[in-house]
Amino acid sequence: MYPLIERDLIRLKIKIGRDKLFDLLRMNGLLVSKRKRKFFTTQSHHWLRKYQNLVENMVVSRPNQLWVSDITYVELNGEVMYLYLITDAYSQKIVGWNLSQDLKAESALYALNMAFLFQKNIVDHSLVHHSDRGVQYCSYDYTDLLKKKNVWISMTKPASPQENAIAERVNGILKEEWLVDIAGETNAYPKKYISQIIKIYNDMRPHEGLGNLTPNQVHDKGFKRHDTERVIGKKYNWKKKTEPIKARSENSNAIGPNDYSLASCSSAELASASSWYCKIIETL
Repeated sequence: MYPLIERDLIRLKIKIGRDKLFDLLRMNGLLVSKRKRKFFTTQSHHWLRKYQNLVENMVVSRPNQLWVSDITYVELNGEVMYLYLITDAYSQKIVGWNLSQDLKAESALYALNMAFLFQKNIVDHSLVHHSDRGVQYCSYDYTDLLKKKNVWISMTKPASPQENAIAERVNGILKEEWLVDIAGETNAYPKKYISQIIKIYNDMRPHEGLGNLTPNQVHDKGFKRHDTERVIGKKYNWKKKTEPIKARSENSNAIGPNDYSLASCSSAELASASSWYCKIIETL
């Protein structure tokens, strides 16, 4: 959020860093609160073939090198629905999705077909598909399509969600920042809601791990995501590249000695800011 409002802060001559902003949001109850998990979407106790984990210690350096898949739940119109997601590990873009009322393999296959439909020109044997050992991802129809597209199949070890941390993180972002807020909606069009949320996530929401770029900027427009390479492991981490990292000209998060008080902003200045940003200021 800080990069999105940084220009407004500069224009209003308000000197406040990211950490201080988060402290102010926390003091006023404006941070997103975590929710406990209510439903489980993975059934890995089945007779279908499970595949080995191929991505541990894998260096991801380009889009469409590694896709990660997972399922989360959505509460809408008084019922529980299931959201199938396929995310590109490099750009963190959601490349395929499907909203369904069931946990059948066909629902997962719909999301995979969407990913292949919009991500064209994938070279044979250049892409790895990683998931948990859920029955949907082990089904014949799902694995046969991956094999037909010459995609490597990778799966986590039993009871090891940390081996699919990127997919779990994307689930958490959607759930905590959007999905919990629509749980009380009635007479809504579920797929329309989800389509809008994913569009905002892909096109408008900056990611700190992407250098405050959006997933579409990194995936579709070729922006460099970061000064480090992503290394996938049980707990993915960052590894510095061999070339030197460019030093920052200045610390944009530093708070100077002549800080402006938020209360000193004039009403005209506050009115020019966005409504949600005004709400933050007015609570102080």
